[in-house]
Parts: sequence; C-alpha cells; structure tokens
Amino acid sequence: MTTRGGVRVNGLRAGYGGQEVLHGVDLHVEPGEVVALLGPNGAGKTTTLLALSGWIASSGEVDLFGGPATGRLWQRARSGMALLPESRAFVRRLTVADNLRLAEVDPDAAVAISPELEPRLHLKAGLLSGGEQQILSLTMAIARDPVILMADELSFGLAPLIVRRMLGLARLAADGGTAVLLVEQYARQVLQVADRGYLLTQGSIATEGSAGELLDRIDEIEAAYLGGTGKSEER
Repeated sequence: MTTRGGVRVNGLRAGYGGQEVLHGVDLHVEPGEVVALLGPNGAGKTTTLLALSGWIASSGEVDLFGGPATGRLWQRARSGMALLPESRAFVRRLTVADNLRLAEVDPDAAVAISPELEPRLHLKAGLLSGGEQQILSLTMAIARDPVILMADELSFGLAPLIVRRMLGLARLAADGGTAVLLVEQYARQVLQVADRGYLLTQGSIATEGSAGELLDRIDEIEAAYLGGTGKSEER
C-alpha cells in the first residue's frame, strides 16, 4: 500500500505536438485538502491534470504520494491516483452494481457514500440521469480510498443542486485524508468547499491563496479572468 502523500509540482511544463501549454506551473495539494484549479478557457487546466496523471509527457519536478512521480497513467492509478475526466468513467451497458464490482467496489460501501445509488443498482448505468452518472463515477473513485483524487469539471452540464452534491462528495474524500485537486467551472461554489485555490492563465499561475482570500476577491477574479460568470470551459 502506498504511503499517504499529496501532490507537489515545481516548474511543470507540458503540451501537445511540440506546442507548450504549461510554462512552469508550481502548485501543491496536501493530504486532507481540496484545492481548486480555476482559469479561463484554454488556460491549461485539463493539461495540468493530464500531465500529473502521466497521460501526457511533461517536464519539471513532480512529486506524488510523497516521492518523485514515476510510471504511466495505469501505474499511478495502481499506486493510488484517481483521475476523473470530463467524460463519464463507467460502462454504460452494465448495471450500476456491475460497474461497482468491475471497479472492485462493494455496492454496500458505495451506497454508504451515496445513498441515492441504492434504488439504481440494478439499472444499466447508461439509463441514469447525467447527475446520477457523475455521482456514480465519483463514488466509485472515493470508495477505493484514493491517495490522490483529481477531477476535471465535476459540475459540467449539471443542475446547481447536483453540483453542490458533487462538491460535497469531494470534500468528504478530503476529510478522509485524500489529496483532492478539482478543475471546476463554478468558482464561487468550489471555493465554498475548498481549502485553497490557484488561478491559471495562459499556462502559468496568475494568483493563489486560501479559499477565503480568493472569495474575498471573487468579483475581481471573475471580471478579469472568468468572463464575469465564475465559469470556464476547456478542452
């Protein structure tokens, strides 16, 4: 079992096809923290998650689980990293219960985390509402007690009530000792559950601070970087 640890990054650089997207990003996420990664469209937020997960190549100093990062995505996943991309992370034609078992999660343990899944256990996952599908994906990740949980736009396309539920589950994971890094379009909502946050623009960190400090400046941040809405979307 991997020793509990978080994420610590210095000078992270990454991109696609020879085009650099991240230009020396520094950030850290400690065990038990929710950290929000905010920024406008195309800032490099998704690229940051893909680089940290080992999905794409990167350079710089990256420490995961308390030591230097090694291996590709599947190896980091085996060591205790959970990555939730914007797309749903389950098999649509299988039932909810079978998806949980495929992920080596006891359905009873999943229901203890998310009771709303209990009446859906025997339904095919593809028949769930969008919110239920996202809750299923996040619950499968949390039930495996990840060391590090990274999620890209948990709230994408969801109603505000479901957004609050998803962010509450992320907070639950952190309270259990997981280091949680959230890319999120709803800046105000995510900062309500986060401990700290970073604002990423054009591949670099523009500002950082505690959630309270960033909330105190949220009107300024939204006007300058987020189009005045607190939302941002990305590839």
